[in-house]
Amino acid sequence: MEKEIELNVTNLKSYFSTYTPDLGNLLSLVKFSTGQSNPTYKASFESGQYVLRSKPPGTLLKSAHQIEREFRVMMALKHSEVPVPTMVHLAEDDDSPIGRAFFLMEFSQGRIFWDPAVPECSLEERKIIYKQMAKVLGCLHNINPTTIGLESFGRPGNYFYRQTSRWYEQYKQSTLKVNEDMVYLADWLLGNMPEDDGQVSLVHGDYRLDNMIFKPTSSEVLALLDWELATLGHPFADLAYQCMQWRLPHNSSMRGLGGLDREDLGIPNEETYVSIYCEHRGQQFPENWKFCLLFSYFRLAAILEGVVRRSIEGNGSNPEIAKTYATAIPLLVEQAKSLLNK
Repeated sequence: MEKEIELNVTNLKSYFSTYTPDLGNLLSLVKFSTGQSNPTYKASFESGQYVLRSKPPGTLLKSAHQIEREFRVMMALKHSEVPVPTMVHLAEDDDSPIGRAFFLMEFSQGRIFWDPAVPECSLEERKIIYKQMAKVLGCLHNINPTTIGLESFGRPGNYFYRQTSRWYEQYKQSTLKVNEDMVYLADWLLGNMPEDDGQVSLVHGDYRLDNMIFKPTSSEVLALLDWELATLGHPFADLAYQCMQWRLPHNSSMRGLGGLDREDLGIPNEETYVSIYCEHRGQQFPENWKFCLLFSYFRLAAILEGVVRRSIEGNGSNPEIAKTYATAIPLLVEQAKSLLNK
């Protein structure tokens, strides 16, 4: 368990007794072993189990670890077709007894599939799971942000340019040794920006199988988690980010679907999955698909550089996973280079 949380358990009990008295006393706080960016804990109260998610300790990069935004977006989605946990309480930096922002939400009891091949499920269930994933993503992107009060959640327009510029700067601040291929990729993206087609939606930013909880006895999505990177942006960024999983090797640290017989497993190929998504949205197959994929590779590599840097500085939530991510960055860059040269 993180030291700073241990030092403030008493303060947390006092805090919750004041701000969430209906939950009863805080009985225990156990850190989840998974997750890397924001430390997450199972919080047991007299009334039941909840989840506490906080910013990490230490000096943070500008605009990173925005717990407050996670809370806001899940609150806004409460009555939408996108399943999210019920939010309970937000403590902002200035009011937090642990010295940094955190929120409390309901604990969603269900199934998390860590392996995209979903070996624990039958062929038919895998088909349903992947159709559910495409459906939820389509539902998310069909929401008009204004109707749920998120019209100011990000800046509309020029999403790919703004994000590429942002993560390029974050990468340069995070990395200990600049990778010239990352520099080349960033320059290529900035020099080959597609014309803004005007599409703006709420994007999740980290849409993948293991950020979903499925119902215990069915293949429906119970909750979509980890909204730290959510903003207003281009919907195809979310789609391309998830579709990297089809390309990354299954036997790598990134646990993709590459090298597997997807047809034999009942998992749709990339083109079919994108088509299922497009059907939910009433759209054609994305133009500039190659650009969207390259952007996703670059963005994820830059994000992982930040995770590794925090771990080196002693502020990582899970140092062992950070080591794994360090080996994944060259893989992402190499796949991006290969795609770029096709």
